Amino acid sequence: MINLRIAAPLVCGLIWGGLVSAQPSGARGENFVYKVLAGDTLLDISQTYTRQGRNWSEIQRLNAVADPYRLPIGKELHIPFRMIPEVDAPARITHQTGHILVNGQTLAAGTTHLQEGDLIQTGSNGYLTLELQDGSQLSVPAQASLNVTRLRAFEGTGLTDSIIALDDGDVESRVSPEKNGVGRFEVRTPVSITGVRGTEMRVRTQRGMAHSEVLTGRAELGTQQRDTPTSLKQNQGAAVGTDGSILALQPLLPAPQISKPERRGGQWNSTIQAVPGAQAYLVQTSTDPQGAKLLSRDITTDTEIQFGASRPGTYYVTVRAI
Repeated sequence: MINLRIAAPLVCGLIWGGLVSAQPSGARGENFVYKVLAGDTLLDISQTYTRQGRNWSEIQRLNAVADPYRLPIGKELHIPFRMIPEVDAPARITHQTGHILVNGQTLAAGTTHLQEGDLIQTGSNGYLTLELQDGSQLSVPAQASLNVTRLRAFEGTGLTDSIIALDDGDVESRVSPEKNGVGRFEVRTPVSITGVRGTEMRVRTQRGMAHSEVLTGRAELGTQQRDTPTSLKQNQGAAVGTDGSILALQPLLPAPQISKPERRGGQWNSTIQAVPGAQAYLVQTSTDPQGAKLLSRDITTDTEIQFGASRPGTYYVTVRAI
């Protein structure tokens, strides 16, 4: 028996990153960012993240802190990554289907982990999902090419340091899902850097341009044309041109309304209520309600959509206006 469910509707547009309540708050350039809590001292922070309490004086100097024992609550402290001991943190494969190449070789069934430096290419029917050591997820849909430039973890903290270089196509991430903060998670395209602070987001690059979409949280968008990153809020986004300039900064489109699926022959059919301003609709089928374990993906301009499944089970359909 095949069961199809409409997953919670998602908005779609162009956007970036996210901020969580936990104090580890991502990265800015080559610095880890920590937001001060009540009772924090530079000695404790230095011991936790650099593993050397004596580094407090350099952190004090770099952040122009007047009193290392009386830190302003909420102040952002920048700690250089060069001061933070790290260990290798391979990504666990939680989902793979279709044709996938890793370093030019077909990804063998049963492969459990990918390593720092691996080059991933998905075919027209290839879908891959990776889980980092902090529980963050990276979903790679069909026809994407990327390099896992960095896969490490801060020693003794549970925070990860990950950099994804996206050459073509798109990726979707769910960073720090348990809201425990993030060390560094960046998706880099040839013209932009998406610096995540704990969010659900999507980044796409095609024909030299880059688009970023954020569903929850906030983050910062870095480009070749701006010395200071652009802050993006939840349900807001940006497109970056081939020269690194921001071409659009706007809200995401509202979630489409979708009719209950009906079986017609060997396919299921639904109708989308047209969303003003939408140029197309992204239709995805997965085996989980979050859409991380993709089985199919299609972009259509038609409001009458079709989808199917190859074997019995429960499947989830997500539609976004773009």
